[in-house]
Amino acid sequence: MSETTHDGGVAVSAPPSPHEGLPARQLAAKYGLSVSGARPGLGEYVRQLWGRRHFILAFSQAKLTAQYSQAKLGQLWQVVTPLLNAAVYFFIFGVILEADRGMPREVYIPFLVTGVFVFTFTQSSVMAGVRAISGNLGLVRALHFPRASLPISFSLQQLQQLLFSMVVLFAVSAGFGSYPDLSWLLIVPVLALQFLFNTGLALIMARAGSKTPDLAQLMPFVMRTWMYASGVMFSIPIMLEGKPQWVANVLQWNPAAIFMDLMRFALIDGYGSENLPDHVWAAAGGWAALFAVGGFVYFWKAEERYGRG
Repeated sequence: MSETTHDGGVAVSAPPSPHEGLPARQLAAKYGLSVSGARPGLGEYVRQLWGRRHFILAFSQAKLTAQYSQAKLGQLWQVVTPLLNAAVYFFIFGVILEADRGMPREVYIPFLVTGVFVFTFTQSSVMAGVRAISGNLGLVRALHFPRASLPISFSLQQLQQLLFSMVVLFAVSAGFGSYPDLSWLLIVPVLALQFLFNTGLALIMARAGSKTPDLAQLMPFVMRTWMYASGVMFSIPIMLEGKPQWVANVLQWNPAAIFMDLMRFALIDGYGSENLPDHVWAAAGGWAALFAVGGFVYFWKAEERYGRG
């Protein structure tokens, strides 16, 4: 285009841009641009997470090693801490309050120790999940990686810690007459299902804790209540005998109680299937699938908001 100026010259104006009038979204798409930090699709997110599997494992191992690095006993505290808790609970509930309610001593002590170890696995995963994002903001803001790597890594750290403790749990069981047999093979699927459940719960708590740091102060009270309601120190059917059946059902079907009962069934000779609710394996698989899938999707939906604001 051209036009005549006041001195008789001809001025040539620039041709209109082919992009003029295009919305920003179409313009970005034309040149292959995307929003920085945008949430990827669920399938792509899973692929990215699988690509970081070595980081997840290495991070969990580093956290586990550093956890007791300042203590003189070092990694022994991984075993000593739950054992001391079990000793305290035995003195209070087994000796003073007689929570064993007729359960033989050779059954009750492995019953109690197993409950403490297994519930500690869930409790530690939840508490680590609450701080997974809020406690690692420097890492989240400095590097680009799938944020689910952090709560998954913390759950894996707690699983490794439990595996160290299982040596002591085996010794306690054998020391009170429950020797290794084929039922001990059930420990593998029990731990796998509980790990999936714990990871899903850690993902949920990680998202909640990223926006509400005070949740870390509240959760110890929630976890303590959950522990007392899950039969860590007593048998739910025996303790609630004579009470409305629906109360016992609610407590016995909660996931923490189910995973503890399955582990006790696998390890302890005197703890038979009559102590388990009906369809207990289906219930364990259902809890694991519900929280693993639901927790992962729930966490992924806020992926682009972690570490901002």
